[in-house]
Amino acid sequence: MILKKEKARFESPDRLNRIVEGTRIVGELIADSNIRIDGEVHGNVACAGKVVLGENGIIKGNLTCNEADIEGNIEGDLNIDILLCLKEKSKIIGNINTAKIEVNQGAIFLGNCTMGGAPQSKGVNVQNKKNQPEDIVY
Repeated sequence: MILKKEKARFESPDRLNRIVEGTRIVGELIADSNIRIDGEVHGNVACAGKVVLGENGIIKGNLTCNEADIEGNIEGDLNIDILLCLKEKSKIIGNINTAKIEVNQGAIFLGNCTMGGAPQSKGVNVQNKKNQPEDIVY
């Protein structure tokens, strides 16, 4: 029951932090409640709730939060605990680590993605795989 009260506290409209267009923050941004960013943040963003990055929003740094809806640009790594949603105009340059991801058509992502707590792939040596008989299909 305590968890439900805590969750409701973060979703309350009066607990929304908002960085409006034309505002630039240089440094680390840490919040206990939800954040909407329509301006720029040059530094890491950490949020205990949900982060919404508007179409004109920019983050140049790492993003760590429970959930994220991204429409703007991020240059940095994303660590999302629950759900990451990349909207049509989003552009991500960096690695993603999330439990679930939704990617809309038009979204741009350049980097590696790890989902569901699976270890990051180290890559497969294709040359060695070709020489193994069990991989030959006739």
